[in-house]
Amino acid sequence: MTSAQRSAHMARIKRAHTKPEMIVRRLLHRLGYRFKLQWKAAPGRPDVAFPGRRSIIFVHGCFWHQHNGCKLAHVPATRRPFWEAKFDRNRARDARDLERASSQGWRTLVVWECQTQDEAKLAERLRAFVGPVRLERELASRLDLGPSARSS
Repeated sequence: MTSAQRSAHMARIKRAHTKPEMIVRRLLHRLGYRFKLQWKAAPGRPDVAFPGRRSIIFVHGCFWHQHNGCKLAHVPATRRPFWEAKFDRNRARDARDLERASSQGWRTLVVWECQTQDEAKLAERLRAFVGPVRLERELASRLDLGPSARSS
């Protein structure tokens, strides 16, 4: 790629609302969970947060966060020192965010981009991490019960 092509390509890469993140969010929503996005009050500004459960999910791209052993986690051949330093900073920030979250009493889960391919496996993992859906609210809204029926 030319320098201009590389620049144009890199400019299109998003920090949030990426394809892997959208897969996780849509799946969580279909499973009945409600959550906050890019929640600044949680350590590390996680992609998905469940404040009431003190649980957060980080969705990492295998390339940008250098997922060990993953075929998507290659280092570009050009400007190798630049990329290695960038990936080192990303991994250090990830470790710092996870440590800070843990020390503040948050439960954390990292979902890697390559793990979003198997939806059934991902759904099982997300259910195990987040816990049961809060059915009382869901049932009340599905049955369209008024406030008086919910309190009795």
